[in-house]
Amino acid sequence: MLPFSFEFRSGTPIGPQLVYSVKKAVATGQLRPGDRFPSVRALSQELRINPNTAHKAVVALTEEGLLDVLPGIGTVVACARPASHSQRAALLEDELERLVVEAKRLELDLDDVLQAVRRQWNATGGRGR
Repeated sequence: MLPFSFEFRSGTPIGPQLVYSVKKAVATGQLRPGDRFPSVRALSQELRINPNTAHKAVVALTEEGLLDVLPGIGTVVACARPASHSQRAALLEDELERLVVEAKRLELDLDDVLQAVRRQWNATGGRGR
């Protein structure tokens, strides 16, 4: 059993879905620093995905600093690394642009978007400001 939630969405590549699910689990506290992370083999078997896809997701998460591979121990959720506020905010730029473009396509106004963001913020634990 995986230590985080994962739901397949059609039309989206599995690798990015897996990366997003792990990021969400870390953000909501479902996965905490030091928690053991499943091996590539365990991920591929549990999710019934190609081991190469699982490996690429683990590599991406490691490169982003969310996972650490410890020799003799395995893969664990990384401890939070300090970054400046501007560095952390910059990580959201692409996602924010997609959100704004989609909101405009749907002819939503800024208040609608802000309300939706607040609902999601609260639904995921509402930590932070």
